[in-house]
Amino acid sequence: MIKIAVDAMGGDFGPEVTLAGADKALERQPDIYFLLYGQEEICRPVLEKYPRLKDKSVFHHCDVAIRMDEKPSQALRRGRSTSSMWLAIEAVKTGEAHAAVSAGNTGALMAMSKFCLRMMAGVERPAIAGIWPTLKGESIVLDIGATIGADANQLLDFSLMGGAMARALFEVARPTVGLLNVGVEEIKGQEEVKEAGRLLREANLDTIDYFGFVEGDDLGKGTVDVVVTEGFTGNIALKAAEGTARQIAEYLKMAMSRSWLSKLGYILAKGAFDRIREKMDPRKVNGGVFLGLTGIVIKSHGGTDGEGYAAAIKVGYDMVRNGLLEKIEADLKKYKDLHLEEQATQDDKATG
Repeated sequence: MIKIAVDAMGGDFGPEVTLAGADKALERQPDIYFLLYGQEEICRPVLEKYPRLKDKSVFHHCDVAIRMDEKPSQALRRGRSTSSMWLAIEAVKTGEAHAAVSAGNTGALMAMSKFCLRMMAGVERPAIAGIWPTLKGESIVLDIGATIGADANQLLDFSLMGGAMARALFEVARPTVGLLNVGVEEIKGQEEVKEAGRLLREANLDTIDYFGFVEGDDLGKGTVDVVVTEGFTGNIALKAAEGTARQIAEYLKMAMSRSWLSKLGYILAKGAFDRIREKMDPRKVNGGVFLGLTGIVIKSHGGTDGEGYAAAIKVGYDMVRNGLLEKIEADLKKYKDLHLEEQATQDDKATG
């Protein structure tokens, strides 16, 4: 039984979407048990619509719901210990739940997660890892917005954590990892990225296969299993991709309604267009994983619907099922131990 804590008040639409999504997830993964956190007077009437979910969950009333526009510091002061967001995260800390899912304020969710769960030993910064649709299937991109900027060691940590997630999600023994850059040549890019590339090449890790630098168009090609960047660039890339998908969909819609002949063409090619729509549906890949914490927290898009929220829950379910935290901890320890051994060897040589 996988126990998942849900911030029922999070997102643009609150319980109408979060509970609908939980019910859809339960239909597809019947071994989930939910811990639901929210304001009872708002959540109870919605929960009554889903008898299956009601039977496979326990509801906890919370006095506070974090607003989507609250500053993280304000949300932390106002909602610590009393909000649906905090209590969902705290359930992971106490072991009552295996993972927490929220569609709420990203900054507040990250601040509360870091404060409540703490960082893994040796990890300086968290990262949000997202699933990215590609021509070859799916890949993982991180960081897509947890923090701005990253030095070489932090990018290396992101590479190890992203690789562990790829092993958990895609069941790949040694996922390929690339650093997002302005070119594939080693002389190009910021010093932090070039230094991270050097560290990854010299580390010679058996848990990941370092591919080298990748460019923006490699994101959609699926050149590597994991694309690593810092949060500023990653978030812009994510929003640009989402916007481009909507733009293409709108172009197709306008083109298909331009004349009776184009409408006929649409009818004849409807199956193909439906497949394109399915591939470009952002709900299918909803759910960013907070990596680097001592517990699993999933961030759903705030404006998604029940289908998208169910996908975010599925991400958390898969991360628990496939031992994400254990894989990250093992990979980080392996690298740190190797680094310490190399440092000791260098020190011995230096002292004669």
